[in-house]
Amino acid sequence: MSHTASTSPPLIPRRVRPRVELALSDTRVVLIAGPRQAGKTTLARQFAGPDRPYLTLDDAATLGAARADPVGFIRGVKRAVIDEVQRAPELMLAIKESVDRDQEPGRFLLTGSANLVALPTIADSLAGRMEVISLLPFAQTELFRTPGRFLERIFREDIAITGEPVVGDDLVEMVLRGGYPEAIRRATAARRRAWFEDYAALILDRDVRDIANIDQLDRLPRLLTILAEHAGQLVNHSSFGAALALSSVTAQKYVAILERMFLVRTLPPWSTNRLSRLVKTPKLHFLDSGLLATLRETDADQVRADRTRFGPILESFVISEIVKLAGWSERSLTMSHFRTRAQDEVDLVIEDRRGRVVGIEVKASATVRPQDLKGLRRLKEATGERFVRGLVLHDHDRITPFDEDIHAIPISCLWSM
Repeated sequence: MSHTASTSPPLIPRRVRPRVELALSDTRVVLIAGPRQAGKTTLARQFAGPDRPYLTLDDAATLGAARADPVGFIRGVKRAVIDEVQRAPELMLAIKESVDRDQEPGRFLLTGSANLVALPTIADSLAGRMEVISLLPFAQTELFRTPGRFLERIFREDIAITGEPVVGDDLVEMVLRGGYPEAIRRATAARRRAWFEDYAALILDRDVRDIANIDQLDRLPRLLTILAEHAGQLVNHSSFGAALALSSVTAQKYVAILERMFLVRTLPPWSTNRLSRLVKTPKLHFLDSGLLATLRETDADQVRADRTRFGPILESFVISEIVKLAGWSERSLTMSHFRTRAQDEVDLVIEDRRGRVVGIEVKASATVRPQDLKGLRRLKEATGERFVRGLVLHDHDRITPFDEDIHAIPISCLWSM
């Protein structure tokens, strides 16, 4: 082995890799979609080789050729890995024509740092020909190399603690670090913060131009900061817009762009015909708790001094971990939040295909009080026999039963099971 190879950090296996392999075996086009720097290139390159060359549109010459003559660019290619394809959306039509002529599976493995499926032209042109697989920054279960069966277990069996629970300062440190490979490699909080600041600036300045025509690009950094202050709250486009002197409609459009860049995620409201008094507004979360902590200027010392600063960041962390787990779960799950007009709420409602429901409430404290269970009990009333269990995930090392089907469990169960 060469000296250089032995000094590079070992590859952490990505859980979605088998899904990519399987999709390439029976689908003409496979798109790995996720934020910049989440590890898409590293994963995609594992599928490149002599018969499937690797091309990146981050290279100026390659990008120029793809934009100037998309059909010619694709014509000479039997198979390829094409990285950062959102930089030349015009390639998608050429790929469609190519895979309609030669329908062999596994012809194109694409990566995209923007959710291209949200672009109607692309969604229509590649319908039935393309599978999209999400790759987000590392999940803790990937970093700990644990089975990652949390979602399977909560719908099926009793929950048990395995491994050493992560609590207190260690939990705070983990949440503030987030999951981006580059940020994790940095040894200090200050170095990570510097990386996150550069990262946000790069995306807002350069990548947004590839996918959207925005008049006031300079407003986006400020909007991202405003959204960070509202993380874990209901989406309110008029108040976001007012802070930037933008109309509610423009603010909504800009938030949608940040969502397509995989920076934020809106969680839809849970609804049922049986309850009319439900709040029907989505809730805002960030897809990486490290980026959110940087934007909120929150570090470990501040959390120690004032625990309330930790709540919204922890909630985004938990939602994001569960979204990642769902990315390779065999179950088809939908996620939403539950809130009544009387302010009873549940941070996350997970529903499986059979309509069975698990409610999850996130608490930054070690103590769970009776009023912390009100939302879960209200959700149980609303769902009746479909209710499998309610869980309060909190900063603790033990499982505490409250009702037969409502328990408080350590946050570390997310990756230890």
